[in-house]
Order: sequence, then structure tokens, then C-alpha cells
Amino acid sequence: MSGENVASVTDAIQDEVESRQRSTIGFPYNNMGDAIEVAQAIHSHVGTGDCDDAQLSAWMDLSPKSSGYRTQISAARMFGVIETSGGKHKLSPLGRMIIDPQREREARCKSFLMVPLYNAIFEKYKGGVLPPSAALERDIVGLGVAEKQTGRARQVFERSAEQGGFFENGRNRLVMPGFAAREDSPPPPPPPEDQPNRDRGKGNNGGGGDIGDHDPLILGLFRKLPEPESDWSAKDRLKWLQTAANIFDLVYKGEGGIVVSAARAERSPRHDE
Repeated sequence: MSGENVASVTDAIQDEVESRQRSTIGFPYNNMGDAIEVAQAIHSHVGTGDCDDAQLSAWMDLSPKSSGYRTQISAARMFGVIETSGGKHKLSPLGRMIIDPQREREARCKSFLMVPLYNAIFEKYKGGVLPPSAALERDIVGLGVAEKQTGRARQVFERSAEQGGFFENGRNRLVMPGFAAREDSPPPPPPPEDQPNRDRGKGNNGGGGDIGDHDPLILGLFRKLPEPESDWSAKDRLKWLQTAANIFDLVYKGEGGIVVSAARAERSPRHDE
């Protein structure tokens, strides 16, 4: 990955850190339909292959550096339809299901429940009636969404619930859509037990490797490291390290406020020297 691509990724992560500083549960700023649009763009051009930001943004007629593109990609990851690793995007198993007309209904249901906030709302109100908008927004705050973001979070939730088929019995209740399950279908994610206000690690960020059930911002940061032996400028390394420090301040307790600065130092010996 080039230094420019790493810089754009760290900028996107920094934007997400700043926008979610007071929210403690994961939720997208774009609805499920926007996430599916990303999956369809990848499927239409490379099938099960991968692509980079320059390609994907062009297919979606967006600037790769725009906030609109970044939030749409973030939503696609949170809904579980794409995986991102090494600066490359590809369809996840759920993404391949969601562009299949014969399995789309099932995939939309499971994609909806991939979002931590939506899963929490569903678990709270399944079998019952949803409250009016104002009361629902108060509940959303209680689940971990910052007060300034509740209106947007509720609107995107309602739109995604409709797209996922959960409002087929009326908009005042969430009902699991019916579908014929298949043996090779990935099961719906179980609701988190010990960490209800954390995003699921591997499910929302793709990648691979067993690196634990960490906050998705940390997972995303480390999965965006450039490939070994690639060129990575000191300026972009500094930006990555400062982004890491900001994320640590957000997700960990204790004294923070670390500022990373550049200083000239002798290069550490390489492992093959």
C-alpha cells in the first residue's frame, strides 16, 4: 500500500474516532441499502475478487477522499457485506448472499442483526411494540448512542429495518422475517453478553486472523497497516501512530492525551541483516 493510501485510511479512521467519541455502541450513518450498493458495485466489476478505493469509488461515482464514500464503506463493513484488508475490499460470505436474488431475503435479515445497535434494539423489543420516536431515541441513548446522534441513528435504524424486512408486520414492531434456512448459511450473530456496547471484532471489519475481541476501531487501524517491504513515509507513520494514540484515549480508561512527534533516530537493524 502506498503512503498516500495509508494516509487516506488513517484520516478516515480519525474522522470516525471524532464522530463517535461519545457513543459506546456501533451503528452506521448510512442505511442497509447504501451498504448493499457497495456490495453490488464490487460484484458487478470483480465478482469475488478484490478492489482498491480508487476503483470502488469510481464505480460508485464518488471521490475516494470524500466523507460520503468513507461513511458508505464503513456502513458496508458494519452490515457485514464487505471485508477490507491491506487496502483492498471484497465481498464477505454475507455479501455474496445478499447479491443473490434467491438468498437476498435471508442475507438482509442477518445483515441487519450484524449492527450492534440494531441487534440490541431487536433483543429489547422482539415480541413487543416499539415506542414512539421520542421514546425510542431515549432508549437509543441508554444503549450507548450520543445524544447529538440519536436522531440520525434512529432514522437510519428505521430505514434499515424496513430494508431488512423487519417492518413487514407494521412499523411499530420488529418481527424476524421468515425464510428457508440453508445449511451453508452463516448463522445470525449472537447478541454480545459480556460486552454489550462493543462492536463485534471480525464480523464488522473483515480481514482475518485471530487477534481477539477488540474494539473495531483498533481492529480497523491494525488491519490498515501497509504490507511488509512496502514504502511508508515517516510522515504517514507519524499520522498512523497519532491516530492509534487517539483511539487508545477513546477506548481505554486511565491517563491519556499522548502526543506523538517525529525525531531523528538511527534506523533499527532489519531482521535479515
